[in-house]
Amino acid sequence: MSEIDRSRAARAEARTRIEDAAARLFAERGFAGTTIGEIAAEAGLSKPMLYRHFDSKQELHLALLERHRDELAAAPIRELLHGEGDLSTRMRAMYDAWFAYVETHPYTWRMMFRDTTGDAEVQAFHHELQRRQRETDMALLREFVPGMPEAELEPLGEAIRSSLYGLALWWLDRPDRPRELLVAAMVRITRGLISTVDVPPGTPDGTTN
Repeated sequence: MSEIDRSRAARAEARTRIEDAAARLFAERGFAGTTIGEIAAEAGLSKPMLYRHFDSKQELHLALLERHRDELAAAPIRELLHGEGDLSTRMRAMYDAWFAYVETHPYTWRMMFRDTTGDAEVQAFHHELQRRQRETDMALLREFVPGMPEAELEPLGEAIRSSLYGLALWWLDRPDRPRELLVAAMVRITRGLISTVDVPPGTPDGTTN
């Protein structure tokens, strides 16, 4: 390995340590209750070293949110659009992928679901995160119920999004509960919502005369 490659690897390793330490402290103490010095100490680095990676606590917080937002979105969408099996199987796989990410990143999710910053830019990020999740759930509904009235997509998408977030927060305080329980609950909720929607005759989930 060249000197340049070693330097890049060391920089990436330090950044990961900073992000992991910040995720734990932000989740446990909140944004305001965590200092840059505490994050550096938790990561085993000096404050000047931390500042080589992030200019401020806000920048670090936003970087964490953006990283995990993008990682969270990838697996469930892949299962929905490109997974194998019928729609019911893909729905279950999609929710399993979503909760699997929550399960393996508990500190990050406490931070993402419980905004404690009071910062306008971070609050705007949370609104954007919710919007993206809602649009993902609207795409799920379009896939499962072709012909669903357009006016109903957004409120139903929000119902699914809020159920996901609420169950994730519930689970983070009850880590002994199996992931399969959460997946089954979301499948039941989604099927229940879909079953109440009147779709035009002749569509895959409608009836024919």
